Amino acid sequence: MSSNWKRNTVLFLASQTISLLGSSLVQFAITWHIALETRSGLIMTLSIICGYAPNLLLSPFAGVWADRYNRKMLMIVSDALIALSTLVMAILFMMGYGSVWMLLVVSAVRSFGTSIQTPAVSAFLPQIVPTEKLTRVNAANQTIMSVMMLLSPVVSGALLSVSPIGSIFFIDVITAIIAIAILLFFLHVPAHARAMEKQKTTYFADLRGGLMYISQHRFLKAFFLFLAIDAFLTAPAIFLPTLQVPRAFGDEVWRLTVMEITFSVGMMLGGLVMTAWGGFKNRYHTIIVANMVLSLFLIALGVAPDYWIYISVIGVLDLFIPMYNTPITVILQEKIEDDFRGRVFSVMGMISGSVTPLSMVIFGPLSDMISIKSILIVSGIGLVILTFFMMRSKVLLEAGKPLQSENT
Repeated sequence: MSSNWKRNTVLFLASQTISLLGSSLVQFAITWHIALETRSGLIMTLSIICGYAPNLLLSPFAGVWADRYNRKMLMIVSDALIALSTLVMAILFMMGYGSVWMLLVVSAVRSFGTSIQTPAVSAFLPQIVPTEKLTRVNAANQTIMSVMMLLSPVVSGALLSVSPIGSIFFIDVITAIIAIAILLFFLHVPAHARAMEKQKTTYFADLRGGLMYISQHRFLKAFFLFLAIDAFLTAPAIFLPTLQVPRAFGDEVWRLTVMEITFSVGMMLGGLVMTAWGGFKNRYHTIIVANMVLSLFLIALGVAPDYWIYISVIGVLDLFIPMYNTPITVILQEKIEDDFRGRVFSVMGMISGSVTPLSMVIFGPLSDMISIKSILIVSGIGLVILTFFMMRSKVLLEAGKPLQSENT
């Protein structure tokens, strides 16, 4: 571990922040442009598919790449791919050749780039951050992401109101260039050991090796099973409030705006708490406590009698999300050998990227047949039951214990 880890961490987080700012501005601009131009549920569904499907398809290979090749270079390549596709789109829109279908294609290309970047980022952090600092650094990263998600819709909406969408695409190109320059010229971190060796196995052999690695580790099988069920049960709390608010409390736009702001502020504060606190000594205890609180407040969403109590419940829910997500990431970063870290994170990404949309295929139509309140209450009760099973898992409690180096 380099003695300059603080400098390297600041440079890395700065690069990620700048890149995320441009990407999130464009993502909101694309979503709103499609919604305003088409007002079509079908087109919006296609937009969501274009955002999810490429990520899901490429994730297994992206995990292999993150273990075989220089992770910093993979992040640079993915940022460059996203920037190039966005630049082409910006030029075509400025020339008057832009269309909604073009936005869908570029969304898919951007999703490919993101799928390359995500496992590389998660696997790269332990290369530059000491093990005992991983929780706070991951929490700080999540806080930064929450701030960006708070600012991006405001900035994107303001820009859309005064300038054509093509100009926002150019902003993303500029932020990507700055992010790449930071990684390329200022962040000097050697590649991990395997990336510097001659590769002796094929991609598919590495893919099989990653799946065998997971199957041979009891804690990973249990971990991913719980994560999949958890993602399925919490999906209604992510997507259905957008429908529940106008149905139950009024269809004024400001109500949805306040809800989105509360979501981002709650996530940001939760990230700050984790950055300062770091969680319980056994990281799995932090996950269990956060999940129990999330389940109880998910039930509370279903019984909230008025709008402001509902918004307060959402704020508390989102406050505990970083307390749930951060230790999950840190446990995997700590316990997984460096040569397999990219593949394990890609599998986790596949789980979240497939289970959440699948759950909404079920809960979305169901919300037109029964009340959303009932769905939230039942989901919350299911999450309570899941949490009790999680508490009884000795293998996961063992996995949550800190490494010996942190105890010394």
